[in-house]
Amino acid sequence: MKHAGPAALDALEPLLARLRTLPGLKEKSRGIFYLKSKAFLHFHEDPAGLFADLREDSDFTRYEVTSSEGQEALFAATLRRLS
Repeated sequence: MKHAGPAALDALEPLLARLRTLPGLKEKSRGIFYLKSKAFLHFHEDPAGLFADLREDSDFTRYEVTSSEGQEALFAATLRRLS
């Protein structure tokens, strides 16, 4: 599964814009977010769709973000993780 390219990130731009508003997150490059000095959230694409990996403790949890429901689930999980 490869990192999301420009076209995939274009499709996720509304979600990315929401993520950019969250305190504590820093977007090092488009679609790659850090919390403090650790990789926290990034996106992938493959034939099955678009996915996000969110750091939860020492591991990443994968979320499907092709659908709006999946994007909402990721955003909610990100909020929980930041609180």
